[in-house]
Amino acid sequence: MQRPTIANPLREGLRQQLTPEPCVIVIFGATGDLTHRKLIPALYNLARDGLLPHETSVVGVARRPKSDEEFRAEMGKSVNEFSRSRPIQSQLWESFEEGLFYVQSEFHDLEGFKRLKEKLAQIDKDRSTEHNYLFYLATPPEAYPVIATNLGKVGLGTRESTRDPEQTHGWNRIVVEKPFGRDLRSARELNRQLHAVFSERQIYRIDHYLGKETVQNLLVFRFANIIFEPIWNRQYIDNVQLTVAESLGLEGRSSYYESAGTIRDMIQNHMMQLVCLVGMEPPVAFDADAVRDEKVKVLRAIHPLTREQVQTRVVRAQYSAGAINGEPVPGYCQEPGVQPDSITDTYVAIKLFVDNWRWAGVPFYLRTGKHLPKRTTEIALQFKQVPHLLFRRTTDALEANSLVIHIQPDEGTTIKVASKIPGPLMRVRPVNMDFRYGTSFGVEPADAYERLLLDAMLGDSTLFTRRDEVERAWEIVSSILDAWREEAAADIPKYEAGSWGPEQADRMIARDGRTWRRL
Repeated sequence: MQRPTIANPLREGLRQQLTPEPCVIVIFGATGDLTHRKLIPALYNLARDGLLPHETSVVGVARRPKSDEEFRAEMGKSVNEFSRSRPIQSQLWESFEEGLFYVQSEFHDLEGFKRLKEKLAQIDKDRSTEHNYLFYLATPPEAYPVIATNLGKVGLGTRESTRDPEQTHGWNRIVVEKPFGRDLRSARELNRQLHAVFSERQIYRIDHYLGKETVQNLLVFRFANIIFEPIWNRQYIDNVQLTVAESLGLEGRSSYYESAGTIRDMIQNHMMQLVCLVGMEPPVAFDADAVRDEKVKVLRAIHPLTREQVQTRVVRAQYSAGAINGEPVPGYCQEPGVQPDSITDTYVAIKLFVDNWRWAGVPFYLRTGKHLPKRTTEIALQFKQVPHLLFRRTTDALEANSLVIHIQPDEGTTIKVASKIPGPLMRVRPVNMDFRYGTSFGVEPADAYERLLLDAMLGDSTLFTRRDEVERAWEIVSSILDAWREEAAADIPKYEAGSWGPEQADRMIARDGRTWRRL
């Protein structure tokens, strides 16, 4: 069945520019939450927007026995529940599900990978997918090396398209979810294991924050508007604050969280990426190597912390019992699956410096935690105060200008400026100038996975992290982990669930004569 034609000139133009080659997307861990909530709904939405060729197919791989029909029915329910475009369009879904298949296999079972290879060959023959395969590892991290190794053993490893018209062998690419390692040593080892089977150009290390429209818009905001770039530096900016706040707790992820903590779950990947995008120099082009080269330069300008610096510039804490939206919640150590004496961090605040010409002396304050009062992610640039000479007789304290990029949930940008209050007196009050995606464009931003899956199929790795980028981020974070390990702390500071974190974080920024932004 052919997919219905989308009668929309804008979508048709996008389809012509962005439609990838037909391919097979192989999802390892196809019965997991990521597949149900994000991956299949994202692929369905791409099909709905006319951005997937009809031939594009999906093969789910997991250990549970399941038929193609059962897999299709389950994915249909997931799309109905989690897609941003609901209700499901029956005609479109009937066409889409024709390309859904399932292979049962344990990840260590080489015979299962041989069955997968046979299934791919059959799909190539039946649906003309041209031997193009995108392998997506939606699995626990410990499965990454064995899956890559077995793909190599059955001949599904290194093959890169030359774009030669005579080329008949297609391409292979592999998408790896976070966390990418537990520390610098394990990240390097995982890179070594992946490179034994795939080249760097075939490896797509995904960070879904980079797929968010507001994160990408940060580059446009900076480099497409001449009014901002001249003041984006230490001469005008007093400090930068990055906040990733979550109101949720563990949500059944105690096993993962006990081994990761907030520093591995949020700081090493998401927040370091945001630091890079704020701090980077203009790239020579918006292509993968140029953008990622500039991001790596930012990370190289952040020196790993000494043990003494960790003690004064890093705060870790763990939530205790409290209330979220008026509902009582238990402390972290009372959560199911958590050890009563656990010292796992659920909150981390860090002060970093980017030691280069643009940012020397400007602190970057990072804070992130679970069971905070609300869910929000933002980047705030706090500008320096103006001289008060002109306004010394006003009755109002002048507030410094600020620029805030709201990444979620209310995507947009706010600029705070000073304005005169109407009346005969010289009174000054801060006012906000707001831009919001929903009201400005009249559309809801697409889910990050839609953009990232499409880019992976197109072979554009701009929004994916490179090997040297991952390893340098781990160097910085591992210096903190090493200092914590040496402390051998028997306890960890606590903050009440529903609060904005521990008092130690407030004291850390107060020593610099500053405060955290009120959210």
